[in-house]
Amino acid sequence: QVQLIESGGGLVQTGGSLRLSCVASGRAFSSLSMGWFRQAPGKEREFVASINWSGSNTDYADSVKGRFTISRDSAKTAVYLQMNSLKPEDTAVYSCAARPVMGSGSYLYWGQGTQVTVSS
Repeated sequence: QVQLIESGGGLVQTGGSLRLSCVASGRAFSSLSMGWFRQAPGKEREFVASINWSGSNTDYADSVKGRFTISRDSAKTAVYLQMNSLKPEDTAVYSCAARPVMGSGSYLYWGQGTQVTVSS
């Protein structure tokens, strides 16, 4: 079982920045690809960004490309989401997720989420 604990959410003005963190435990971090997802009120959960087990490959939703950066630190078993130039439409609960490298490709483990609110 993998436990994921997010932190770093909060209230920020339009154009501001936040850095989300997610610490993983319970399984070898190098065996996990990681992702960030978000869910706004009344909307479905959507993909934000992902990073593979080694950190050599990243992927982003079009809506955040050029503004958000995902990274990982194996020593700290953590994944980060640096969010710059935030917009009100980025307001959502952000969750990190993990999927085993040797698996079906589905994200199996989820954190509890952290609220990000961007004021206009």
